Amino acid sequence: MKRVTILLPAYNEEASFPLITERMNQVVADNPDYEWEFLLVNDGSTDNTLQQMIRLHERDPRFSYVDLSRNYGKEIAMMAGFDYATGDALIIMDADMQHPVDVIPEMLRYWEEGYDDVYAQRQASKESWLKRKTSHWYYGLLQSMTKIPIQKDTGDFRLLDRSCIEALKQMRETERNTKGMYSWIGFHKKGIFYQQQLRQEGTSKWSTLSLLNLALNGITSFTTAPLRLASIMGIIVSLVAFIYLIYIIVVTNLYGEPVQGYPTIMVTMLFLGGVQLLGIGIIGEYLGRVFNEVKGRPGYFINSYNGKRK
Repeated sequence: MKRVTILLPAYNEEASFPLITERMNQVVADNPDYEWEFLLVNDGSTDNTLQQMIRLHERDPRFSYVDLSRNYGKEIAMMAGFDYATGDALIIMDADMQHPVDVIPEMLRYWEEGYDDVYAQRQASKESWLKRKTSHWYYGLLQSMTKIPIQKDTGDFRLLDRSCIEALKQMRETERNTKGMYSWIGFHKKGIFYQQQLRQEGTSKWSTLSLLNLALNGITSFTTAPLRLASIMGIIVSLVAFIYLIYIIVVTNLYGEPVQGYPTIMVTMLFLGGVQLLGIGIIGEYLGRVFNEVKGRPGYFINSYNGKRK
């Protein structure tokens, strides 16, 4: 019998555990031909999330848990999940249960047909119009800047074969954008659609700032296009400045018109200063990533795995 792990990273999701228990029991009932493991990762929660995990594990050994030493963020929590998952396949779901379990049988069916990565695409969402549009624009921008095919409107909700998990385990960078990694590793992919459900308990932990940081990580992780853009802008500005210099010389010599000093100088200085700061900022983003990676620190530390210290 094949073993399937469902990975549930959780940060302050104490209120969601009755629903998690109900939905995971539904998964077992709907898919009796598989052996199930439910791997909960506590990402440094400050409420009773860990206590809920411990109770679940003691009541049902199919529930395992990893307790991280602090809050590392969802990307690192998933990295820990890849390391501790024991299944032949792994399904990643949000602990708030906005991902519907009814699509899991379809995921399993395509997996059995030979697909290694069955990713779920949001067909509709209850999020605001602005959030949906900015997400759509972001994926379009990312796709235009990288040679790797990026699936649009696709998050972490997917089934990964063990071959994909082993590939992801080899990618140990700490500045992670797992959505891009799924595309980078390749393998045989299949997309399916789902209707995202409303959060029933708790509140979203994703602020505008954290979403912006995730977007910047995605761009700087998988393309050097911004660096090339800075170089192109430098060439264009230099060319325009040279043409303008020729224009001033010609006009002054032919017509004897006085050179307009202060306004011209101020506009030119401000424009060039803005371009230079933009270029320095882009270089700084990449340099900061290099700085964090060359330290060679482990991605995370854990307090315990199923109550046992590592």
